[in-house]
Amino acid sequence: MSYTQEDRTVALAGVFQAAALVHQIAHRGTCPEATMDSSLMSLFVTNPQSTIDVFGDYYGIRLGLQEMGEVLDRQTSHKDIEILRYSLNLVHLSGRLRRRKDMLDLIGKRIEQARHTADHFGYTHSNTLSNLASVYLDSISTFSQRIQVTGNPSHLRVDSNAVKIRALLLAGIRSAILWHQTGGRRWQLVFGRQRYIKSARQLAASLGTH
Repeated sequence: MSYTQEDRTVALAGVFQAAALVHQIAHRGTCPEATMDSSLMSLFVTNPQSTIDVFGDYYGIRLGLQEMGEVLDRQTSHKDIEILRYSLNLVHLSGRLRRRKDMLDLIGKRIEQARHTADHFGYTHSNTLSNLASVYLDSISTFSQRIQVTGNPSHLRVDSNAVKIRALLLAGIRSAILWHQTGGRRWQLVFGRQRYIKSARQLAASLGTH
């Protein structure tokens, strides 16, 4: 199957959306539940007909498109730098994960086990979040390089926030793998950055302000 720049933009927006949601929880203690729902849903979409199907529709990835367009262009604020750091770390860790078929198989089986809970309670229910967070802890967290989440200590100390962050990081890894599957490569973030910025902004603008 051939993929377009739009496919790669959508997949990478999934990475930036997960990173942006993690940043919001770490600094504010909360994030938009509907957006988190779209990101977490992507973990359970295993046979999509198109790239955008992974997130439901373009509205499900709107935050990621907006943040990607801004962060790749500016990188001036502390927020931009943190979201970019999370995103690049997710891409890097997904590369390590792709070389570990045993771990990929384990993650796939554990997510399938969590599917019944997600179907019954929803993607943002505490039971589903706990299941996904435990998958992250038992897999990605075992790598020597880990993602260090920074923010307000009072928010980071809340167990439910830590669970949400781990579940979202797992979703970010899924999007990073999808990005690679659509032809995304790390060098493109340097030499092809303007293409991603233009594509992300066009897609975000097409969604309007509602």
